Amino acid sequence: MSPTSASTATAIAEAVRSGERSAREVVDEHLAAIEAREPELHAFNLVMADEARASADAIDRARAAGEQLGPLAGVPIALKDNLCTRGIPTTCSSRILEGWRPPYDATVVQRLAAAGAVAVGKTNLDEFAMGSSTENSAFGPTRNPHDTSRVPGGSSGGSAAAVAAGFAPLSLGSDTGGSIRQPAALCGVVGVKPTYGSVSRYGLVAFASSLDQIGPFATTVDDAALLLEVIAGHDPLDSTSIPQPAPSLRSELGRGVEGLRVGVIRELTGEGIAPDVARRVTAAADALAVAGAKVDEASVPAVAYGLSAYYLIAPAEASSNLARYDGVRYGLRVDASNSPEMMVASRTAGFGDEVKRRIMLGTYALSAGYYDAYYGKAQRVRTLIIRDFAAAYEDFDVLLSPTSPTTAFAFGDKTADPLTMYLNDICTIPSNLSGDPAVSVPYGVGDDGLPVGVQVLAPAMQEATMLRVAAALEASR
Repeated sequence: MSPTSASTATAIAEAVRSGERSAREVVDEHLAAIEAREPELHAFNLVMADEARASADAIDRARAAGEQLGPLAGVPIALKDNLCTRGIPTTCSSRILEGWRPPYDATVVQRLAAAGAVAVGKTNLDEFAMGSSTENSAFGPTRNPHDTSRVPGGSSGGSAAAVAAGFAPLSLGSDTGGSIRQPAALCGVVGVKPTYGSVSRYGLVAFASSLDQIGPFATTVDDAALLLEVIAGHDPLDSTSIPQPAPSLRSELGRGVEGLRVGVIRELTGEGIAPDVARRVTAAADALAVAGAKVDEASVPAVAYGLSAYYLIAPAEASSNLARYDGVRYGLRVDASNSPEMMVASRTAGFGDEVKRRIMLGTYALSAGYYDAYYGKAQRVRTLIIRDFAAAYEDFDVLLSPTSPTTAFAFGDKTADPLTMYLNDICTIPSNLSGDPAVSVPYGVGDDGLPVGVQVLAPAMQEATMLRVAAALEASR
């Protein structure tokens, strides 16, 4: 499952643009890989074979006509099934959206098509992106390609598994509390959460609007940087979009880390982190030091409260965002004798247990008499986290931590206790609360032979520096 140079997105696009390979040939190859292993893994909710072949044929015709092809010409890509695709089912892995076909494409989907990428399917996820294992999908779990008895992580488990299994060299996920980085770590691929606002969220079905961010999965840092260059940049359709053009990232990757200041976050490398994971973070820090970086211990004290703050803020926003699924306008409708009963019946049948749990928690946190004690206090903690990161970045260019506290765990291990499951996101949540970028890079394996991810964190809009460090880690493995 490790990439060959010819299988990277960069190499595929170059080969298609030069005429060395046809887009149809590339797509057929990947569809064959999907057909061979998808029944075992269930990475997809929908495989778009016919649409993918039609897109590939259009790219080949454009090349034959002498047209200039885009930076992702002919590259297969998998899309998380909470990204709107015009006329193609978008389910968020929930029964509540049964039969819904969006009337528009998400901005990132449009940008991918303009760059020549070929969507091969919609990937499985925890329902409405709520989970850390993809066990909460209404359509059944996705399995980890490295060990099918283990979870792929979540909520973007299908997107991570699709890249790890070779179904597509690239995929998109969404990250609200670690939903790109954590499955990337567990599946042994690269996963990037960009700066909040740097990638348009128009057409992403909302979970928690102040936290959600779309980002890439890839087998290499270079491919992840290429995909991020394509999807980033201002979008007037997203009111939270940063009014800046897409960054130049790939040209920075080879600059190395000589003289960069790297801080290993003390609060995220001690208690609760498996010893084999902690050893890989230490090895990564040592490798950066050998490459010329100045490595030291960093402290971000408020991250200790990140989990508590997140599980008030995110459910509160979810309870508001998910109020629109009422059985009236679209999706599942369970008939009843009157409208209120119909809404209750539709939501009861349409939402899974974890979604209901978070809606109830969020509604309670926002209710009269509790708002200040819960949601208001969580927002104040969020401010403390932002301040502590800002203070750390005065001394360091980037920060380092584990991505996930453990390697991939077995199915059913953590489903009985939601808190145990929530602890999987302890290292990733702080970046969502601060809005800063972070990337998970595969860095060896744990004692069980399964992948370990190391997380590189950076200040807002400093993806270029962050990915330079990630590329150095990748080269040192």
